[in-house]
Amino acid sequence: MDQLFRSIFELVDGTRLLIAIGILLLFLLFRKWVVGYLFRFIVRMADKTQSTHVASFIHSFEQPVRMLLILGGVNAAFHFYFPDQWPYWALFNQISRSSFIAIVGWGLYNFSGRSSNLFTGFTTRLGVEQSSMLIPFLSRILRIVIVAVAITMISSEWGYSINGLVAGLGLGSLAVAMAAKDTFSNFIAGVIIITEKPFAQGDWIQTSTVEGVVEDISFRSSRIRTFADTLVTVPNATLADQAITNFSRMGKRRITFTLGVAVDTGRASLLRAVEQIREHITTHPEIAPGTIMIRFTEFHADQLGIMCYFFTQSTVWAEHLRVREEINFAIMGILEQEDVRLAMPAQRVFLEANEQEYSKTATSYDS
Repeated sequence: MDQLFRSIFELVDGTRLLIAIGILLLFLLFRKWVVGYLFRFIVRMADKTQSTHVASFIHSFEQPVRMLLILGGVNAAFHFYFPDQWPYWALFNQISRSSFIAIVGWGLYNFSGRSSNLFTGFTTRLGVEQSSMLIPFLSRILRIVIVAVAITMISSEWGYSINGLVAGLGLGSLAVAMAAKDTFSNFIAGVIIITEKPFAQGDWIQTSTVEGVVEDISFRSSRIRTFADTLVTVPNATLADQAITNFSRMGKRRITFTLGVAVDTGRASLLRAVEQIREHITTHPEIAPGTIMIRFTEFHADQLGIMCYFFTQSTVWAEHLRVREEINFAIMGILEQEDVRLAMPAQRVFLEANEQEYSKTATSYDS
């Protein structure tokens, strides 16, 4: 290193040094103009044409292009100042090529993470929604590939071969597979979840262990936000082995209950009440037509049962509850109109006695 600095000082030439510095400053000014004006112009044109790919590409490579122009200025200045016989050109070129690979990899890494639309065409052909977890999943895989390729290319520039590393991994693959068995099974389960698409981001799901809204899926686990606003992380292997109920995929939402009325309700009153309830639910604008069943179906010792089975058109929970409340109030009004009482959870004892015997018994007690 000392010899390197001595050779540099020996080659110092005031005029050439000033010109070399001027070249570097020129590149720095050009960098400011390109990033400050040309990039903004391209982004405005992309916004006018609604080209999200171009805008995303420009934003991803904004900082890397700055560094590339600085690298170009340093290269131009060095090539102007130092002679062709400078003994350290090989080292300088290695550093330049490695820097160029790292900067390009930096830009591609940013672009793969920023541009979700990069996979839109691919996922559309697969029949996957744009909101699916497949897009961020593929983005992560692409980022890993970009980093691996950049490291491999930089290593080859410095004479390092990864063949030995690959061979070593091959020899130790059994031990690694045993140690990472759970991680590998979770990764495979994550791929299965994404390809089979039992749910997507934002879906409300329920399993035997958790219920909530899906926020994200990673290589190892999935994150689910419960309705208590807690975040539950479930391993993908565990999630794939469970039955998954996806409430967000409902086309309509069910309401079913048995309305218990008093056992002493008259036949005519009960018939009119059932017909009015059926008519009200059938004609309700927010009840899905088709499967509507309002029938007197049950006899019990303490009540008569009217089965109510129908669906709301909206699957949104708040809207569903609002419609259900309206139906309940309407049923209460119909029962009051027909003088039909709801069954009470109590026992009633009926005592029948001869009126004369009752009066005699009462007289004997008085005397």
